[in-house]
Order: sequence, then structure tokens, then C-alpha cells
Amino acid sequence: MIIVFSICLLYFCFKVIWWGIKATWGITYFLLTVVLFPFVLIMMVIGGMLYIAFPILIVAGIISLIAEKG
Repeated sequence: MIIVFSICLLYFCFKVIWWGIKATWGITYFLLTVVLFPFVLIMMVIGGMLYIAFPILIVAGIISLIAEKG
């Protein structure tokens, strides 16, 4: 009986850990795409690196149009 309990407990622990990893990736993805990327582009423009920020913005726009979730 203790073996069955141990197996179920291990299964539950791994499921919770996997769920935590997936949730962390979702939060990180949101922060990087919605907060950090526009902030970096704005700071590049303010810092005078428009010649680098503009091509990055164009490439990101093209990628977002191609990889659009429909």
C-alpha cells in the first residue's frame, strides 16, 4: 500500500512541477514581448540608435505578420 501511495505522490509532485514550469514560461513570455521589447526599442530611439531600432522593429513586424495565430 505504501508503494502505491509513493508512486501516486511522485506522480502528483511531477505534475505540479511541470505545471509550475509552464506557468513560469507563460509569465516570462508575456513580460518579454509586452514589456521588455518595446521598452528596449524606446530606449534605443532615445539613446540615438534609431538606425538599429528601426530595422529590428521592421523584422519583428514581418515576423508577427507571418507567424500570426489564426
